[in-house]
Amino acid sequence: MQQPPNNQKIANPKPPAEPQVKGPQLNDRDRVNDVLATEKYLCHNYTIMAIEASHDRLHQDVLAILNETHQCQRRLFNLMFEKGWYKLEAAPAYEVQNAYQQFSGYRTQFPLHGAGGETAQTATPWM
Repeated sequence: MQQPPNNQKIANPKPPAEPQVKGPQLNDRDRVNDVLATEKYLCHNYTIMAIEASHDRLHQDVLAILNETHQCQRRLFNLMFEKGWYKLEAAPAYEVQNAYQQFSGYRTQFPLHGAGGETAQTATPWM
């Protein structure tokens, strides 16, 4: 088996003016990071609200707000990544392959593509 690389990071360089040691003051990175965390929290809770909404119009309104919140979260992520404030770890190829094999086996459990070759038109409804 191939050995994984040593924590390969995917990141842009930090701005040259950013200090190496951070003091107690809030900087731009701290503020954007706080807003990003808030947007993630809102996305999670709007998802729950959309699932739980019993009125069709409310459900549609919450979905629209959820979509806007996702877009805002993505713009903040992109900003942080561009500035070098957000780092990702590259997954080794063997981990990607293992995850693919694990989840591709679940495909037969989905009602629209069952083991019997059923499609959305021929599948038996759940209720």
